[in-house]
Amino acid sequence: MARLIFMMPATAYWTLKDGTRHATGYWAEEFAAPYKTLTEAGHQIVVATPRGVVPTVDMMSLRPEMAGGAQAALDLEAVIRSAEEMRRPIQLSDARLEDYDAVYCPGGHGPMEDLCVDADAGRLLTAALASGKPLAIVCHGPAAMLATRIRGESPFAGYQVTAFTNEEEEGVGLASKARWLLQDELIALGVDFSRGEAWMPYTVVDHNLFTGQNPASAEVLAEHLLKVLP
Repeated sequence: MARLIFMMPATAYWTLKDGTRHATGYWAEEFAAPYKTLTEAGHQIVVATPRGVVPTVDMMSLRPEMAGGAQAALDLEAVIRSAEEMRRPIQLSDARLEDYDAVYCPGGHGPMEDLCVDADAGRLLTAALASGKPLAIVCHGPAAMLATRIRGESPFAGYQVTAFTNEEEEGVGLASKARWLLQDELIALGVDFSRGEAWMPYTVVDHNLFTGQNPASAEVLAEHLLKVLP
C-alpha cells in the first residue's frame, strides 16, 4: 500500500484583476475521482493545505451541468463527504516528502490564489520532481509550479507539461477577468506546454511528472498513478 499526499489550496476565493473575489476552491471531480480510485485500490491519502485549513470545494463543480448530470454530482458529493482526510488536513509546512510515495495536486481556481505563491508548495514540488517519486498535477494545479522559482529559474523548465488552457479559461468566462492566465505563465516558466482538445481528457507524462489538462483528465492521472505506485 502506498501513501500519497494530496496538496490542496486553502483559499475559498480567487482575486480577479479588478480586485473582486471569485468564489472558488478545489474542483470536486479533481479530488473525488482520484481519491476514489486510489483508496479503493488500498492506498492511503493525506491532505495537506497552507496552514492546515480545511479545503473548500468550488460549488460550481457540484452543479449537475458541470459534473456530468445530477447523479454524477451526487456521487462526487458523496465521495467528498466520506473523505475523513478532508476534515483533518495537515499543514503544508509540515509535509515531508520522505513520508510519502507520491504527490498529487488537484486544481480548481484555488491554486491560482495561494499555491502559486506558497513557498512550502514550491518546496514540496521541487523535492518531488527531484526524487523520482510520482508527481501528478491537474488542471489549475500546475499554478503551484510557479512557486518553485528561485531567482527566476524553475526546476520544471524544459519538462513537458499540460494544464488548463487559455481557451478553456475563455470558455468559463474568466480569461478576460484574470490577472494572468495559467497557460501563459507556464510557458514563461520555461515548460514545454502542450494541449489536447478543450474539455477532453489529455495527459502528459515526462519522467516522474504526470500532468492533466482539465477536470476530465483527473481520472486518467489516477490510473497512471496506479500503474507506478508500490
